[in-house]
Amino acid sequence: MDAEHLLAAEESLFEAQSVLKVFERAEPDDDRPRKALDALKLWMRGELEVGKVRDAAFAAHAAARETTSESAKFAARACGQAASVAHVMTHSWHVKRYADKARESAGIL
Repeated sequence: MDAEHLLAAEESLFEAQSVLKVFERAEPDDDRPRKALDALKLWMRGELEVGKVRDAAFAAHAAARETTSESAKFAARACGQAASVAHVMTHSWHVKRYADKARESAGIL
């Protein structure tokens, strides 16, 4: 991975981590968004292949579809998009948008 890709991953990770608690408050027994961010961290250190991170991203998006909380849905989407940066760097553009929606719908802007 090049420096630009790593920077996009770091920024995405930071943004998604800022709203992870929104999801976890609504869905305390669902760790898929957290696992997606953990997978991204491992990929950034060269310890996990892209395909595994991609699978974790898909799982975070599944968590988003399954929750009934709008703010949790957006937070899980932010985590899924952040993990997706390992596969395609331009997914980073969506992380902040989803994180902002999570904060707005949770009333923490």
